[in-house]
Formats: sequence, C-alpha cells, structure tokens
Amino acid sequence: MIRSTCLFLFISAASFLPAADFRDIPTEPNVGDVMLDEYFERETRRVSQRSAALLENAEDWSRQKSILRRQLFEMLGLQPLPARSDLKAKVTGTIERDGIVVENIQFQSRPGLYVTANFYRPAEQEGPLPTILYVCGHGRVKIDGVSYGNKTHYQHHGTWFAKNGYTCLTIDTLQLGEIEGEHHGTHNLGKWWWNARGYTPAGVEAWNCIRALDYLESREEVDKDKFGVTGRSGGGAYTYWVSALDDRVKVCAPVAGITSMQNHVVDGCIEGHCDCMFMVNTYRWDFPLLASLIAPRPMLILNTDKDRIFPLDGVVDVYEKTRGVYEKLDALDHIGLSMYEGPHKDTQPLRVAAFHWFDRFLKDASIDDELEKTTAPKIFEPQELKVLASTPENERNTFIDDYFTRRVPRTQKLPDSKSDWASEIALIKNRLESRCFRGWPGGNEPLDISEDYRTELDGVAFSRFTFDSQTGVRLPLYLAAPAKTPLSDLDLVVLNVLDEQTWQDFLTSPGAAFPEAFPGMELPELDEEAFEAEKGMHTSMKWGMLYLPPRGIGPTAWTTDEKESTHIRRRFALLGQTIDGMRVWDIRRAIQSLRKLDGGDEPKLWIQSSGIMGGNALYAALYEPDIHRIDLHNPPTTHREGPTYLNVLRFTDIPQIAAIVGGDSQLRFYTGKPKEWDYLTKFSEKFEWPEKQLQLRDPVE
Repeated sequence: MIRSTCLFLFISAASFLPAADFRDIPTEPNVGDVMLDEYFERETRRVSQRSAALLENAEDWSRQKSILRRQLFEMLGLQPLPARSDLKAKVTGTIERDGIVVENIQFQSRPGLYVTANFYRPAEQEGPLPTILYVCGHGRVKIDGVSYGNKTHYQHHGTWFAKNGYTCLTIDTLQLGEIEGEHHGTHNLGKWWWNARGYTPAGVEAWNCIRALDYLESREEVDKDKFGVTGRSGGGAYTYWVSALDDRVKVCAPVAGITSMQNHVVDGCIEGHCDCMFMVNTYRWDFPLLASLIAPRPMLILNTDKDRIFPLDGVVDVYEKTRGVYEKLDALDHIGLSMYEGPHKDTQPLRVAAFHWFDRFLKDASIDDELEKTTAPKIFEPQELKVLASTPENERNTFIDDYFTRRVPRTQKLPDSKSDWASEIALIKNRLESRCFRGWPGGNEPLDISEDYRTELDGVAFSRFTFDSQTGVRLPLYLAAPAKTPLSDLDLVVLNVLDEQTWQDFLTSPGAAFPEAFPGMELPELDEEAFEAEKGMHTSMKWGMLYLPPRGIGPTAWTTDEKESTHIRRRFALLGQTIDGMRVWDIRRAIQSLRKLDGGDEPKLWIQSSGIMGGNALYAALYEPDIHRIDLHNPPTTHREGPTYLNVLRFTDIPQIAAIVGGDSQLRFYTGKPKEWDYLTKFSEKFEWPEKQLQLRDPVE
C-alpha cells in the first residue's frame, strides 16, 4: 500500500536562492570559454537524461540495482573488493560521563589503513541496542599542531544517541583524522594521476564505513539488524556511499551530502568540494542514480535552504527523481525530505529531524511521537577523545592513494607469443573503450569539414579548414603545402598536433606569414629564417604540413587562470571524461577530416607531436588506421606524468600502447630517457621488428 510521503519542509519565502556562481574568473570570457560553457551544459544534460531514463526503468529494479551497484563499487576503486583483513581493533581508552560511556577505538580497514573512532553507549543497558554509524564532515580539530580528528568536532551527535537508547560509532575521515591523509589531490594538489589510477578518497571513506560495520557486528552491545547511518557534508556523501553499497544499513539520513550534476558542473559547485565527494564517474552517472540504490530502505534527505555548495534546486532534483523509484517500489513512506532555513551548517533543527527518523524506523516510534530530548551538547574535551598516543610506524593513511587501487605493474611482462599478444591487444582495447574513453561521442556525427581560407605566397599554399570534432566543438586545421599541388599528388602529409608551446611556435612560422587565416588574433612577428626553411621544404619536396590545435589550444583556448583551469579539468572528470581523452578524439577526427578531403586519403600520413600531447597522438594512432610514422618529442613514459585518462593505469601504460601502435606504424621517439623505454625496445627485439620500425633518438635542441 502506498502511503503519503514523509516530506518535512520548513522553508522560508526566500528559500529558492540560486546556486553559488563559482565560475567568476578574473578575465573576460573568450571564444574558448563560451564554447566550453556550452559544452558542459550539453554534456551535463546528456548525462542527466541518461540517468533519468535508467530510473524510469525501475520496474526491473532488482536486476538494474545489481548492475548499478557493481558499477559503483568499481567507480569507488573497490572492484575487486579488498580482502576483509583482520581489523586488529583496540580500545585505547574509556571515559564515563553523564550516563554515557565513550570508548576510544582504532582498527585497520586494510593493513596500515587506520581508522580512529569513538564508540558511544549508555552506561547502563539491557541487551543489544539500535546502532548508528556517524560519519563526519570536514570539521577540523587541531590544537598546537596535533590533530584530534573530526570525530571530536561531531561528538554531540554520538552523545545524543547514547543518551536516547542507541549505541553510536563516530569515525574519523582520511583527511581530518588523527593521521592526516589527503582529500584534495585534484582540487589543489595537481595529482591528476588519481584519475588515471581510478582512485578517489571517496572509495577509502566508503571502505572504512563498510569495515566500521564489520567492527560493530563484533560488539555485544549492538543490535546487528538495526544499523543506521548519518553524517553531514562530507559525512552526508559517505552516508550515501555506504548505504548504497551495503544492505546491512537499514535506515539512513544523509545531511547535505550530494546535489545534482547540473549544480556541480554548470553552476560550478564542484569548486567548493574536495575529491572525497565524487566517484570516478566511469559510467557517467548523475547523482539520483546513487541515491536510488538505497531504495526501498528508509532514507531521509536533509539540507538547509541557503546552502551554496548543496543548492536547494539540486537537492530537490535528487529527491524527486529518487522518490520516483520509491514510488514504483510501493515504498513512498520510506523516503522523506527535510529542509530548514540556513546556510551550510550543522544546525539543531536538522539534527532533530534525523533523530526522529531513526526513532521511527529503528525503534518503531510513530510519526506522531514527539522527542523528549532534542539538545545535543558537547561534553568532552578533544584530548579526552583522542585514540592514538603516537602515529603507528606501519600507517599507510598518508600515502593510501598510491596503493588503494590496483594498477598495472610498473615493469610489465612481455607477451609469450604473437597469439598471446593479439589477445592482450583485444583486451586492452576493450578496457580502454569501456573504462577510459566511455565519454567519447556515440554514433556517426558529421564532420562538416569546410575550407574557409586559401592563398598562395612564395610557392606555399596555405589553407584553413574547420571541422566538427563533436557537436558544438568546431576546430581549425591549417595546411601548408607546395603551391598548385593537389593533395593527391603529395608524397606525404605530416599532422602536427599542437600544444600551447608548439602553437606559439606555429604562429611565428608559418602562421604569421598568413595573417588573414587567423581573424581576430594578434600574431607574433614572423620568424623569417624559419619561414624560409618552410618555403624551401615545400619547393623541394611534395610534403604537406597539417597543423591541429585540439580543443583548448589556440583559437579555442579557454581561461589561463590557474584555479579555473583546475576546476575545468575536474568538471571533465565528473562528466566521465578528461581533457586529454577528448583531445585524443579531436586528433582522430582531424585524421578522418583529412581523409575526407579530395585526394586526402592518398598521401602517406605521419603524425608529429611533443610532450603530453604526443601521448594523445599515440592513442589516436591506436584507433585510426594507416599511420605510416609517428614522431614524438620528449614523450611521457608513464600515465603518472600524463596524459590523463580515467582508469588507464588499471589496465595499461604508455610503453605497452607504443608496442601496439608500433606493430603498424614506424616510431621515432626523441627522448633523453631511453632506459625508460626498455619494455618497448625488448618487445621490438623479441618480435623482430625491422630496424626502421623503432628508433629512439636524442632530443632535438
């Protein structure tokens, strides 16, 4: 039977404030900024519509839920699940006050990954009690350089539960615990390899919560069939993670934990959040999918109406779409929304609604029952709640990012045979397409290539083409070739894939010699010597030089503000993409555009690039056939350096990709690190590549 929804709304007339606009930047938006804003709006809409369509199919929820849960485990870096190793739990201290007992507890969720916690229980109890796992938000408590853990900041929650017939375990987070790890790898520490490793601290927090439930099951004071979870801000997000993953959670009340993709990407709320708030979004979810995994178990979503990092419109969007799933499951009485006036803050009215929710579903209270006690004072000093006397020598909290998710070995094993290698190639390509490049456009979008400019000067023909890499992303291609020579008569076309530095080099020559090809751009002074060399090449050889600035480079460059550039990269990742991954797509589309031109499929094609962009060019060659030769200057040797693709280091690394591409294309790598290409050189020797197939050369000065 469907009963009326438990919808608690305490909203003032001024409630519906717009989301905080975090997109303010210190420069005027240019063409690239406008293109990027429109791109994010389109991609966000695509992700949200796909997620909504999945939720519409909730009639087959049991099967759907199983698939989505497996995806969530994977996106949190928990696939395969870590071993449930010995927790090695210890009580390091006990204090009794005002009718409650607090035990200071440590356990290891994985060997060396310490969780510090406080276990609150009534001083006197008869039999096991309903139990709350309280997961903390970002409330730092640090005195004289000593971290006491955010569990001490949120101690009043544990106190209330213990005074009202519950036991409660409050656990520290990775970042703000007694051993301080990191939540801000991509936010402000430049650790983009987290994306490549498929690592997010959200996975650590989710795993710590799962192991906390394991610990609670060992306690005789705990009713193992009556687990509830709550927490606010970061703790609200972790409430969603563990409740979605673990059916032992019977009731949950996330406070200010998630909002919509629209809020994060388009409105810019992502800038107010660290990495612990997000999965590695391989499968391109919007957040209602996460919340819906909790259905049909009781869930109360709580928020304040003026929260600028969890805006009201996004929270309501998550609620309404999740509510639809509960409705299809005939469980409308198991979902509620509680709002109160105020900013992003831990307020008593929010706590009271959560307390009442747990009483209803863990203690069989009626919706009409009133709470006798609603105050929750802090009665302990932080020093009383500290667990560790010193940092354990075997701790891994401070570098958990380097081992939490699996990665391919740094020294990879050569295949035993050509047939084994063929199977390995097929597996790698499948994983790349399904786990790394899932954000590439589907279908066959038209290239719509056009020649917008052409002229001849001193024996050089110069053209500017434009093409659609995908809807709304129109990019230029510049071609310099011998005058009066059709493409079909050229012996060779070299596709130069440009980064910021080589774009500037290109503008000095040959670009500045053809200013009309760059409307609205301020060009540098022409490098006469370089242009003479260019003219000499084109008069003596039938070579065409094709130049591609992928998205974000040259005419489509976006802001160079460091903070904004960081959060642009984070937006791509939250949409299940990376900038580098989409630039691989741009290179592929440029190759396809060349071959669509009259006679463009007849000359041999070389690719030339440098640095991180060279890595992108190598991956493009993995997917586009008939690349005769690839010249890369100072290419990276591992994805730890870049380019960054989601999850890629779980499956492969750059030398292995070079070995695949080198089976069809000649490779010329100009590198000062020949030893780091040992896998590739040994591979070429084992499979008897011709001498011209691979050459490692000294860098060009």
